[in-house]
Amino acid sequence: MTQRRNFNLAGLAAGLILAAGPALSQGFPSKPVTLQVPFAPGGTTDIIGRVMSEPLGKALGQNVIVLNRAGGGGVVGAQELARATPDGHYIGVATVSTTAANPAINPKIPYDTINDFTPIMNIAATPNVIAVHPSFPAKDLKAFIAEVKKNPGKYSYASSGTGGIGHLQTELFKSLTGTFITHIPYRGAGPALNDTIGGQVPIIFDNLPSALPHILAGRLVALAVAAPARVAALPNVPTFKEAGLEPVNRMAYYGLIGPKGLPADVVSKIHAAASEALKDPAVRKRIEDTGSIVVGNSPSEFAAQIKTEFGVYKEVVAKQKLKLD
Repeated sequence: MTQRRNFNLAGLAAGLILAAGPALSQGFPSKPVTLQVPFAPGGTTDIIGRVMSEPLGKALGQNVIVLNRAGGGGVVGAQELARATPDGHYIGVATVSTTAANPAINPKIPYDTINDFTPIMNIAATPNVIAVHPSFPAKDLKAFIAEVKKNPGKYSYASSGTGGIGHLQTELFKSLTGTFITHIPYRGAGPALNDTIGGQVPIIFDNLPSALPHILAGRLVALAVAAPARVAALPNVPTFKEAGLEPVNRMAYYGLIGPKGLPADVVSKIHAAASEALKDPAVRKRIEDTGSIVVGNSPSEFAAQIKTEFGVYKEVVAKQKLKLD
């Protein structure tokens, strides 16, 4: 009799445990949600995270608190996110640097970019631009390529750091054009931009939002943009696709991800809340004011995008024989 009672109790306990998973996810969110930004405050990633936090919280019915976890070009924050409890209460903003460029060049990255995260949505994408100091002898892309081909190793380019999108996108450009330009890595996009404007380095591949004011003021000359179409503010600057370099026509993305194992219904709730937030014209305008394009795709589409970007930059690293400095 005792044995039967123990067996029944064990069966009841097992049933309760099995039922707990769906019950927990159905109750999501049961407390405030942390939205981690893997970079310092002030950059495009942080701006988009903060723009989304309030309307996302409103749609979810809980506060969404932005938490900055900077370090290692986004690696510190991404690693922390990968280790978080997969219940939806700790999610993060993913970028090309954290999910593609850095993992492609750094074999010691402490996470698997494809298998350690659950993609939810690509919120927005930002064009990138290749620009030169006004003193550079070429003022358009065709003349630029001819100049650097004629003088291999003479010119250098600035980037936000080894493994960032500016670095690997320029290396992709170099591999397709057969050019050699020396890489000068900086500790952030700001210092790289400042030295290019100052003439210490003649070339930069940068995020358009930060470079645009200097281009419009004549402190930099834009040669080509990585965007689906010409940028309204730079109508005379072609896209890389127009220039016959379509593989370089890649934008930076800012998406929502969670740790691996995030329940499908939680993913669905967060995705629906983010979609609702992006319907607000004020939210869309604030995102577009950064120079970004609102995307709002599906979890499977974002997963495929991350996989594609990672593959592209892995190939660039192999072809260009790139290593961490």
